[in-house]
Amino acid sequence: MVTRRKLILSGAAALLAAMLPRRAGAADEPAGILTAIYTRVARGKGDGGGTFVIQTKASRTKYLSNSLVALWAKADARTRKGDGGPVDFDPVSNSQDPDVNSFKVAAEKQGADKATVAVTTESHQRNARANPADKTIRYDFIHEAGQWKIDDIKGAVDGSPWSVRALLVDSLKY
Repeated sequence: MVTRRKLILSGAAALLAAMLPRRAGAADEPAGILTAIYTRVARGKGDGGGTFVIQTKASRTKYLSNSLVALWAKADARTRKGDGGPVDFDPVSNSQDPDVNSFKVAAEKQGADKATVAVTTESHQRNARANPADKTIRYDFIHEAGQWKIDDIKGAVDGSPWSVRALLVDSLKY
């Protein structure tokens, strides 16, 4: 028999659960992965950037797909000693000098083995980027070996599009 107290408590619990904010995405889903990355990028003054995603072979293996890691290794092997490499900026913040105050993660497409997620950033300096397209970085994910991995990072500078994968492929042509 349901008592009035149990009925009120269960109703209050249901109401509270409905009012709590939903998670942006599970930590092992593309939106959750990017939320974790950008939370770290925006920490403090937001000037630390996201090079931790691509800086070392271990970090690349953690975040990037096997094919992108292999392509990056091939491009690095062809980079002359002392040169900066084919990706000479922070693609996560789409800048040379990171300044991320806040961000918004939005899944654009998600299937069983591929996903595209957009991250729109705002800097501490309002109107720092003249072209609105420069504020959005898109991530193509693939599901491999039971995990979601970044397969490409795409953005724009002054409205002109760039892609990490395309930069790496282009570097092999020379």
